Amino acid sequence: MALTALEIYKLLPKTNCKECGFPTCLAFAMQIAAGKAGIDQCPPASEEAKETLGAASAPPLPKVIVGTGERAVILGDEVVLYRHEKTFYHPTAFAISVSDALDDDAFRDRIRRIRSLSFERMGETLAVDMVAVRCDSGDPARFAAAAAAAKEGAGKPLLLSGPCDALAAALPSLGPDRPLLSPPVGEGEAGARLAAPLGLPLVVRAKGIDGLEKALAAARAAGACDLVADPMPASLPDAVSLSVYLRRLAILHRAREVAFPTAFDLGNGFPSPFAAASLLVPKYGSLLVLDSDDPADIFPLLTLRQNIFTDPQKPIQVEAGIYPIGKANGSSPVVITTNFSLTFFTVRSDIEASRVPAHLLIADCDGMSVLTAWAAGRFTGESIAKILSESGIAGAVSHRTLILPGMVARLSGKIEELSGWRVLVGPQESSALPSYLRRLPPAAFAPADV
Repeated sequence: MALTALEIYKLLPKTNCKECGFPTCLAFAMQIAAGKAGIDQCPPASEEAKETLGAASAPPLPKVIVGTGERAVILGDEVVLYRHEKTFYHPTAFAISVSDALDDDAFRDRIRRIRSLSFERMGETLAVDMVAVRCDSGDPARFAAAAAAAKEGAGKPLLLSGPCDALAAALPSLGPDRPLLSPPVGEGEAGARLAAPLGLPLVVRAKGIDGLEKALAAARAAGACDLVADPMPASLPDAVSLSVYLRRLAILHRAREVAFPTAFDLGNGFPSPFAAASLLVPKYGSLLVLDSDDPADIFPLLTLRQNIFTDPQKPIQVEAGIYPIGKANGSSPVVITTNFSLTFFTVRSDIEASRVPAHLLIADCDGMSVLTAWAAGRFTGESIAKILSESGIAGAVSHRTLILPGMVARLSGKIEELSGWRVLVGPQESSALPSYLRRLPPAAFAPADV
């Protein structure tokens, strides 16, 4: 059981020295109990306290790494139940399955399609994370060859799903890679003995939370450390409820016996796999295995994941500055907006659709949208006038005309007063920019007397 704040407080120096960054030792103890601080932040702490509190300050959901290098996938390592409390750190990983029973041409084509599941959205690359190789043939040698081919063709970390003799046959061909081993129910201890000497992560599969507790204990007793829990749900409601229960046990109760990242195999005939996936992304699924390689199935899930795993305290944003669009020159229009990524990419796309070369001036508003930044006092007449004078846009164009988002039309007078620039009020919605820009007369951007 986790230590309470009072039990932690009794182990602290009780000097209220504030070296930890908190006003009192009791406040610091409460942060440790909540998993939001560590004993290493208290220099005067005794060795006994450091040893005792080390486990208490560890992340309630341990980190499990699959793969190596830049493509490594991190599961778990989360500290809160709701992202607004802090943030979620490691996005739900998606693995697409491939069967070793396919013939060589079909196998290569399947791997090619999995590798192509990569999309650009809001300046980020969205892609599936892993390949799940299933041992459907029952032949260890064939499974080993399939695993090697998947490693070579996909270039992604592997989840190896099959009996332990097949897993053992596949490992020598994978070299220093860290595949995630997933033996069937009943072979958990054998899988742990296989994974432990190599330090490999292991999926432990058992029905329900009680079954998982026993199976995880057996795997730990066999020497396995990096564990992923699969509660083997039978239905969509079962999957979501088990995922929520496991996360609550980990975060709220520090139940180390079952506090591990979760894996859900939504293939092999699982009912409503994509409905389940869309619920398990926000409801704590660490790894989801799917059978479909259809982009129409995968892209919405990747988009959902991108939205859920955005830090709510730090919106996705682009760098402030000047972005020439098309063959922008000194007489091209200047359009200003904020650095919220969705705003930037939407406005840029609409300007490109107009086929009118332009300069897109991006203001640093901490990733807020136009109206939010205006309401927060970050997108004002004063701040825009400062941008016009300091960004270098005055040297990039020969005119002094600025197109302002229609939602903040009230700022136009102040901008003109402070900057000397003429302000044109643009449309309320970015989607109207193409027709708006095409209608502007060239005289609107005639050279200014500067």
